[in-house]
Amino acid sequence: MKTRSEIRKIAFIGDYLPRRCGIATFTSDLCISVSAQFPKVKCFVVPVNDRPEGYEYPEEVRFEIDEQDIDSYQRAADFLNINDVDVVCVQHEFGIYGGAEGGHLLALLRDLNLPIVTTLHTVLKEPSLEQRRVMQELVRLSTRLVIMSQKGEELLRDVYKVSPAKIDMIYHGIPEMPFGDPSFYKDIFGVEGKQVLLTFGLLSPNKGIEYVLKALPKILSEFPNVVYIVLGATHPHLLREQGEVYRLSLESLAKKNNVQKNVIFYNRFVELDELKEFIGATDIYITPYLNEAQVTSGTLSYCFGAGKAVISTPYSHAQELLAENRGVLVPFGDSAAIAREVIGLLRDDTRRHTMRKNAYKMGRDMAWSNVASSYMHTFEKARIERASNTRKLFPVKTLDKQLAHLPELKLDHIYRMTDSTGIFQHAVLAVPNFSTGYCTDDNARALILTVLLEELGEGSIQLSNAATAYAAFLLHAFDPKLKRFRNLMNFDRTWANEEISEDCCSRALWALGVCVGRSEEPGFQMLAGQIFAQALAPTVDFSSPRAWALALIGCHEYLRRFNGDRLVSQVRDALTDRLMDIYNRTAAEDWPWFEDSVTYMNAKLSHALILSGRWTNRPEVFNVGIKTLRWLTNVQTAEGGYFRPIGSNGFYKRGGERANYDQQPIEAHGMVSACLEAYRATSDDYWITQARRAFEWFMGSNDLGALLYDPNTGGCRDGLHVDRVNQNQGAESTLAFLMSLAEMQEVQNEIAAFNNPTPL
Repeated sequence: MKTRSEIRKIAFIGDYLPRRCGIATFTSDLCISVSAQFPKVKCFVVPVNDRPEGYEYPEEVRFEIDEQDIDSYQRAADFLNINDVDVVCVQHEFGIYGGAEGGHLLALLRDLNLPIVTTLHTVLKEPSLEQRRVMQELVRLSTRLVIMSQKGEELLRDVYKVSPAKIDMIYHGIPEMPFGDPSFYKDIFGVEGKQVLLTFGLLSPNKGIEYVLKALPKILSEFPNVVYIVLGATHPHLLREQGEVYRLSLESLAKKNNVQKNVIFYNRFVELDELKEFIGATDIYITPYLNEAQVTSGTLSYCFGAGKAVISTPYSHAQELLAENRGVLVPFGDSAAIAREVIGLLRDDTRRHTMRKNAYKMGRDMAWSNVASSYMHTFEKARIERASNTRKLFPVKTLDKQLAHLPELKLDHIYRMTDSTGIFQHAVLAVPNFSTGYCTDDNARALILTVLLEELGEGSIQLSNAATAYAAFLLHAFDPKLKRFRNLMNFDRTWANEEISEDCCSRALWALGVCVGRSEEPGFQMLAGQIFAQALAPTVDFSSPRAWALALIGCHEYLRRFNGDRLVSQVRDALTDRLMDIYNRTAAEDWPWFEDSVTYMNAKLSHALILSGRWTNRPEVFNVGIKTLRWLTNVQTAEGGYFRPIGSNGFYKRGGERANYDQQPIEAHGMVSACLEAYRATSDDYWITQARRAFEWFMGSNDLGALLYDPNTGGCRDGLHVDRVNQNQGAESTLAFLMSLAEMQEVQNEIAAFNNPTPL
């Protein structure tokens, strides 16, 4: 059943007339067409200015963005958020926004609390690393994507791994024009009795016009009445950088070939009504473009839809439109082929007119009135999807009750356990145990905690100093020759003789990934990124599934910020495949697990696959992550309904009895974190309930009914034995509790913000 649209206000972002470029024309036409088709919907525009003085915009322009000023993008987001906009429609082309490959646009989109529909005017088959990063983030931030050609949709799926369900194919719009005789318009331009060839659009070297000029002598030898019209001003950016060098080179070429009397250069940007007259007077339209990857051409769409015979080079958009005798394709940079095809069409009236009719018939679907309706349908879908996702991400108020009464964050014990070197491993009761020294595992966990607290707005000099110590410890622990992390450090700051731990190396990578992906401290980002890059590659040779899982989680944290990093993406894919392989070799209907025993840090295996499956659009991976986590929650649920982690005193072997003790705090944290990830991915309230249940284990909802968390010290006791609680409050246990609390607090804050929005 179709849901009734309640869209009342749409904001369009992109270049806008009177700025002279194809995107400006498209944005203007789309905005005007939507307004005309849906007069009750208010449409306004947020254009991007490429010059300080801006432009004399029409009244629908409400807010202007300075192309190179990132702050203006963020101000634009604030403006849109407070102006009751229902949908934002973005026109994307790398060159029209500021920053590296137009990355400033992302600052705007990240701050929007609105459904975003992005029209992609360029989809590159072989993007640079920065272009891929921008595109992948753009895809992530957009609710829906609009593409104007089948090739563009294919590239989105194959190159950028976009789900087809997120993509809408909508033709480039065209003005309504009758299927008429070109002779009707020719007297306007003084070319009556002539055969008119036309190329129009902003001039730049990639247009390939010189190849038509080189073809003209051959054409004129058989059809001396041919006139070639080159319509369009020089591209403003090219004009600022080089002046009219390109246009003058074309004029010189025409003189050199002695065809200047048959070439007319109209050096101006024409309005739509006059453009229709130029198109109307045309016998053959030529697009000799040199860019094979061009997935959209507005000029081609205009002339094709007007029922003109078209000769074009085989860029992707032309290949689609001109198939099945709707036009003619010639090789790139081939003047002889252009001459041959022009002559052939001028000789064969029947073929030319058949081609025109075929194009005109298909072009009816491309009329702006139809395109506007298609866009509105996409806007409706985006709004419904965004509303649905928002309800799922921030569920109804019953979840407030589930997340209420979290204990107050208390960092006293963490500070007590930390000195200038890092955090101590163990404690005797609540007193640091110097004799056991430090370890990389715990310093990695502590560093992650500081970043989580930074996200929650917690900040102090003491916390900053502690974070610096943890980061410095990881830097010192890294052996650049081995590309591994040493783990155990004695109290005298010497490294213990030990075998390198794969789990330790991957946990350190997880911490570094968190710093890169989440921290706002530039020094931490840079330091973490440098070590991460060196330490990542060896993980593909690790043998521990838990090391694979931790490294995978680290990769996804890193890719929050640098999701165009191909090396990290490749390692992520390799580790994902390894986890899937051991699952497929081991799992059975009654044992949907990765190994023949359930041991330690179990939820991380599922957690890693949920992340990978979700963000790489691999449903088979995602489903295994969810399936195994659901099975694990059942295995770790006691008859009383509370959380009972697999005990480390024997674990749980296939076909055997599970160990109920000793229960470890890191297992509770692993379940909290994995269930929250499952919740964000599925929007199933079941996972919030499971996360809360695992968290309550710290608070006494366990086999002994005993508090693991110590509210007096801020520490967490080391485990649950069959008859007692281990009273020592080591770093691992305390960090497990505090990380669980921080993650639960983050969800609580999100839900509170949704249910109690700040008044405008």
